[in-house]
Amino acid sequence: MIKTKLILPIIVISQFCCTSLWFAGNGVMSDLVKDFHLNNAALGHLTSAVQFGFIVGTLIFALLTIADRFSPSKVFFISALFGALFNLGTILPINSLASLIFFRFMVGFFLAGIYPVGMKIAADYYDKGLGKSLSFLVGALVIGTAFPHLIKGFSTGLPWKSVLLFTSSIAFLGGLVLVLLVPNGPYRKRSQKLDFTALFKVFKNVNFRSAAFGYFGHMWELYTFWAFVPVILKFYSKLHPDIQFNVPFLSFLIIGLGGLSCVLGGYISQSKGVKNTAFTALLLSCICCVLSPIIFYTNMPSVLVAFLIFWGLVVIADSPLFSTLVAQNVDTEIKGTALTIVNCIGFTITILSIQLINLLIGYWTPKYVFTILAIGPLFGLIALYKNRNLS
Repeated sequence: MIKTKLILPIIVISQFCCTSLWFAGNGVMSDLVKDFHLNNAALGHLTSAVQFGFIVGTLIFALLTIADRFSPSKVFFISALFGALFNLGTILPINSLASLIFFRFMVGFFLAGIYPVGMKIAADYYDKGLGKSLSFLVGALVIGTAFPHLIKGFSTGLPWKSVLLFTSSIAFLGGLVLVLLVPNGPYRKRSQKLDFTALFKVFKNVNFRSAAFGYFGHMWELYTFWAFVPVILKFYSKLHPDIQFNVPFLSFLIIGLGGLSCVLGGYISQSKGVKNTAFTALLLSCICCVLSPIIFYTNMPSVLVAFLIFWGLVVIADSPLFSTLVAQNVDTEIKGTALTIVNCIGFTITILSIQLINLLIGYWTPKYVFTILAIGPLFGLIALYKNRNLS
């Protein structure tokens, strides 16, 4: 029997390994475009394919209340196994844009059994201090998401397929470790029947709605920012031809350091309150959206990188806090379904945001296009401010 104090580190490591599948395609995007003769819009399409797969997956998981009716650890492992296999599909030499979109879609589909289910497992083990526990979990997601960029940055002499082989391998191992070492948690309350109305019932709770709306505003900005970090760096280099970046490494740094801010936010929330901490992080990321045009005018690359790192820190810091607020304001027996449906809607919003920015960059200078991301945080801030009872 594994010691309880080791449960969270195991979940965190497994989450890191499995969520490396998320941006594995983005980490080798330039190679995919070159080898499969794709156009520049492929970034938006392939990123959105993962998001859309995740949406469909979370919707099905929520409708069937899978995480509440079956062992979450087993669901996690099966999802990790199939996610890893479909990730490997990307390396097939006969791929076209359509087949690449299919494989990335299926990776996203099975990530629905990894990310929200991982949070469900943590919630089953940690009743008190859930905010801190989820901050470690989302921190692992962040670093896992950024990890393919790091692999690409340090594997210049290796084939790009090695990035996908490595991420699939560690995803399988992460799922295996979790299913072998993490049994059902003491706070798990199994749902005894299939309940198609569960995902509608949760929104009748005012506090749940406020937490969910805050999360939705946060999601409008988050994944679009992550997806376009390499684009921002490359565009800046075009404006300032004398400046060249190691784009994969900086992308990892800008995204990955957000994992630390998740953990820091979890600790701060213990003294300042979950809602207040989430509100502050959301406000700061909103300000970054508004100020984003300024960074393109400076001829100092250190200023650009520092700004993007700060933006990367605050854009994700509130994510585990919103998940905590969601989990704390729903009945125990449908907690997994609630987390899953909120993820489903949140990631639907990311597709709209990614595709909008993808479209606008073709018609409008990237200098100003990222100000549109401020719409989401502003919406979330209003939702949080209106509900004084949420804490």
